Amino acid sequence: MSPFKQIIVVEGRDDTKRLTEAFGKIDTIETRGSAIDDKTLDVIKKAQETRGVIVLTDPDFPGEKIRKTISAHVPGVQHAFLPRGEAAPDGPGSLGVEHASPAALKAALEAVATPSEDAPQLFDQSDLQAAGLIGGPGSRAKRERLGELLHIGYTNGKQLVHRLQAFGITRTQLTDALAQLDKEASHD
Repeated sequence: MSPFKQIIVVEGRDDTKRLTEAFGKIDTIETRGSAIDDKTLDVIKKAQETRGVIVLTDPDFPGEKIRKTISAHVPGVQHAFLPRGEAAPDGPGSLGVEHASPAALKAALEAVATPSEDAPQLFDQSDLQAAGLIGGPGSRAKRERLGELLHIGYTNGKQLVHRLQAFGITRTQLTDALAQLDKEASHD
């Protein structure tokens, strides 16, 4: 029996293999790349209706494309995000779920979130600029770490306001995460 009620959507068989190594028997749906066909979307819809779905894709552009496609066609799916550093291969290669440690996979799947388009917009670009998250030196690294702390994944500056809103991040949560970023920066 799977340790998760939900079915985990991953990109390929190496991801399924890694999750099986980390958790034992686990139910997955493999998208087989970022060009998800209608048949696969229908399977994901059925899984969402019966057991729920957690999307766990690589923390890269194709992985983000898969998330957007699934979210557009299957409302209410949950998302788990791996930090980029946790998905890096030991040698040459691209980022991938298949490279993550069992601890990183567990942490990502414990911090699932469901985006909502109805969440109130609490932030705008000026808030992000004032926080040093866009338009300044080191803003990309700051956004990457912020995404890890809030479990919302990495975004570029244009996407961050939407991601904060979609995942219902409050001003308090953002302030706390920024304080953590400052604390970490002062220890460097």
